[in-house]
Amino acid sequence: MHPLCAALIDGLSLTGDVPGDAVALLTAHGRAETAAHCANVADEASRLAARFGANGRQAEIAGWLHDISAVIPAAQRLDYARQWRLEILPEEAAAPMLLHQRQSAVLAAKVFGVTDPAILSAIGCHTTLKAAPSALDKIVFLADKIAWDGAGEPPYQDALLAAVEASLDEACWCYLDYLWSRRAALFAVHPWFVAAYHELSDHLERRITP
Repeated sequence: MHPLCAALIDGLSLTGDVPGDAVALLTAHGRAETAAHCANVADEASRLAARFGANGRQAEIAGWLHDISAVIPAAQRLDYARQWRLEILPEEAAAPMLLHQRQSAVLAAKVFGVTDPAILSAIGCHTTLKAAPSALDKIVFLADKIAWDGAGEPPYQDALLAAVEASLDEACWCYLDYLWSRRAALFAVHPWFVAAYHELSDHLERRITP
């Protein structure tokens, strides 16, 4: 195990039970609120998986671990990424929090022993989505937005919940379009988000254009 990962779990006895271990790790690092959010995302991802015919166990595990990198101190995200030899995009260098999705995938693999590429992919793009996403990628992306961890209700909630009634694609586009319209206010516009937005826009336009 990489020394940085070993240091993060120092003093903990992980059992192999993903929900319990995720809560224990996050709580040990003072991130109980993140543990509660992960529980909500896992529940929502499982619900969406059942509705759209995806694997519920994959969705649940990805939901529990999607924000597990909250244990990394914010000021050290770039250093962790460099030591893990992750490619750092210019947008991630400008807004290091954008690294957290891929860093959660690293911890899921190295600390929790997740080897399923579908789960790791869904964790690794849960904030931005990406081009050619799988159904599981879309489900975890949406579950994170529906199980919002901010104060009050998210401003996009009604539109997103209505879009989910139609399809995964329309729901993903609904949130991406909401963010696209506000991109000037973002610290950085991640290229995965841009690619996902344009791809889904083109796809949905082709579906409704004779």
